[in-house]
Order: sequence, then C-alpha cells, then structure tokens
Amino acid sequence: MEFLVVIPFSKRQSKDELLPLTASRKMGSGVEQKMENGEELASLLDVLPRVEFCCVYGSSLLTNSHDKKTMVDYILGVSDPMQWHSENLEMNKDHYASWMVHLGGSKLITEVADEIGVGVHFNPFVSWNDRMIKYGVVRMHDLVQDILNWERFYFSGRLQKPVHILVDNLDIRNVNSVNLKAAMSAALLLLPPKFTEVELYARICSLSYMGDLRMLFAEDRNKVQKIVKGQFNLFHSMYKPFLDDYAAKDLLRFSSWSDNHGIIIQTGTCIYHIIAYYRSPLRIMIRMVLLPYHSLLKDYGLSAAGSFVSSLPQTVRTRMGMKLGEKRKLAESGRTINEVVINSREEAAECMRKVVRRIVMVSSARQAIAGLLAAGGVNAVRYLARKMVKDWSSFSQDTSVTCSVIASFFFIGM
Repeated sequence: MEFLVVIPFSKRQSKDELLPLTASRKMGSGVEQKMENGEELASLLDVLPRVEFCCVYGSSLLTNSHDKKTMVDYILGVSDPMQWHSENLEMNKDHYASWMVHLGGSKLITEVADEIGVGVHFNPFVSWNDRMIKYGVVRMHDLVQDILNWERFYFSGRLQKPVHILVDNLDIRNVNSVNLKAAMSAALLLLPPKFTEVELYARICSLSYMGDLRMLFAEDRNKVQKIVKGQFNLFHSMYKPFLDDYAAKDLLRFSSWSDNHGIIIQTGTCIYHIIAYYRSPLRIMIRMVLLPYHSLLKDYGLSAAGSFVSSLPQTVRTRMGMKLGEKRKLAESGRTINEVVINSREEAAECMRKVVRRIVMVSSARQAIAGLLAAGGVNAVRYLARKMVKDWSSFSQDTSVTCSVIASFFFIGM
C-alpha cells in the first residue's frame, strides 16, 4: 500500500512537489497527511518572515471539517523569536495586539511568551484568503526540547496527534518519533489488559488534556472522541510502527476472532486462556462491534511496565523516580543509569498520571495568562464569544454562565 503525502517545503522549494511513500516510511514520520487545500494553507508563509518549521493542527484537519468559518491553527518554529517578531511587525503589524506593539514591540512579545507563557506567542483572528487563522511562534530549541522531554507537554501533545506539516527544515518528523513512542508507552501503561485501537488512540489523545484547565469548564466533552473518529486512519499510520515493535517484543498480542480459536493473554510469567468459542449469533455480534478495529492484548506484568516507563521522557522519569525511588543499573553502553523502582504496575501508572497532569496543568495556566495578554482586549472578547457559542452545547443546562465566561478565557492562548 502506498500513501501520497505532501513533502515539507521551505519557501525556496516547490509547493506542488508530491512523492508517493511506502507505508513503512510514511508511518515512521508519523505526522503528515495529504490535503487538497495544501497550497492554500501554505500561502500564509508567503507574507511572513522565514520559518524553520510549520504545521497546521486542530479541528480544521478533521475529515468532516469543510467550514470556512473554522479557525485554522498554525505552529511556526523559528531560530530567533525576537528577530522574527521584529521583522513580522514591519510586515504584519496588524496581527499583534496594539498595546504590545506600542509598549515594547518584539522584545515585550518575546518576554511575555518566555517568562509568562510556555515559550509561544499566538496571534489569533488573522484574516487570510477568506479564512480566519491563528498562528503561534516558538523557538526551535524550545520546540525540540518539549518534543523530546515533555518539559511543558505543550507542543509534544499537539504532535502526538495528526498534523499537516508544511515546512520541516530541521527534520522534526524524525525527532517526533521519540515523542510518539513515549506517548504510546504512556497510554499502554494506563490502559487495561484488553483494548481496541480506538481506545488506544483516545488514550494517547487525552494525555495532553490531563490537567488542562480548559477541560474543567469550557471544552467540548466529546473532543477526544471526535478527534480519533475523524482521523482514525491517520492515527493508525502514525502509531503502527510502534505497535509492530511492541508486538515483536511480546509486549502486545493482536487477538484473532476466528472460529473456535482461543485468545491468549500473556501477563508476565502467567498465561491466561480465554475460551473464544461462542454460538454463531454472538460471534457475529462481536465481529460487527470490533471490526474494522483490532483488539489489542498486553503483557500486563512488571516487566512490561518497566519497558513502558523506560520509554518515557527523562523529565517524566525523573519526577517518577523522586516519588517511587530509583535504582542504579548498568546500561548496554557500559555506563550506569538510574531506573525508576516499580513495585506494581498500578502504582507506576498512577504516579505517571499525576506527573503528566501536573506538567499539563502548570503549562495550561501559564499559557492562558500569556495568551490573554497577547490577544488584547478586543480579540479576547471575540475569542470568548466564539468559544461560548461553539462549546455551549457540550454543557449541561444547569451550568452557570459565570463558569463558562471565566473558563473560556483560558482558550485565548491555546
């Protein structure tokens, strides 16, 4: 099977260049998809200073999203944000909040993003080609560090979901493979012994929302399910290499619902057999429910938990080690490393959950404040009204207007 994908391009490269990639190569990159409006999305870069990385993310990528009113979200990676904003102020001064332009310019913009936020400055409500867009500018070093270490779990969380890459001069696609493996490991640690691919991708998708202040009040409660349902094939292509890798290491089993076959779940040193012989009507019902998604079975022992934890970013492992303890271990390279002490799978999963939740909560709070400052009064009110209209249907009728108004402000910088 082959996939047709858009090659990431810089401004010097042809925007029309396409290349068929084999499934294995396409899946390894993990963060691309072919879009009919690729040129339209890339046209924004023609009126902005040069960037090293650019991707589009969010609801505009959903397969059923064709509404011109849907805001298109961009992440722009640059080498020097202050210099980039200085150039962009000369080209697109109207993209910025007026108070930031007059009081401090590019220096203030960068300081608010770095000192208050999580290193990104967003310009929302920018009109381009009859579309409303929002773009965030981040230092490339900060982008890479977050992808590798989950220091803020902000960009790493976004790149764990399908995005459309437009520029990738520093090969972030390959760097992101570390992030994808870590996300799958974290999800497997949290999932029960048996689950479907849909449940796996939903768990991966929900990692970056654990502790997110937006989820407390003003976010669509069905957001994760909508993302996975709308982009299931893309999730599958992103994570299939890692599924295959864990299966090869006997950490996962792909169940077969064939006639008269048993399903074997390996849990450490114990083998549990589940009788898979059902009467015909029940078997048919099971197939109807599960197909076309595979059901995945995990090695549910301590050895598997240790493998999953070892694939987590250093930031997460260090914080887990502070809570659970660490032990020294001789690595294959010959050097001594610290390993998290795992007494039980449940304890490790709960500890990791708390660590990730804490990182996300702090980041979401900081970015909410920075985003409110960066958006300015007028755009803040516009964004507030937009979110209230969009998300009101996900609230129960007895939810107070006050809670919705307060919580919706947290969306400004997200």
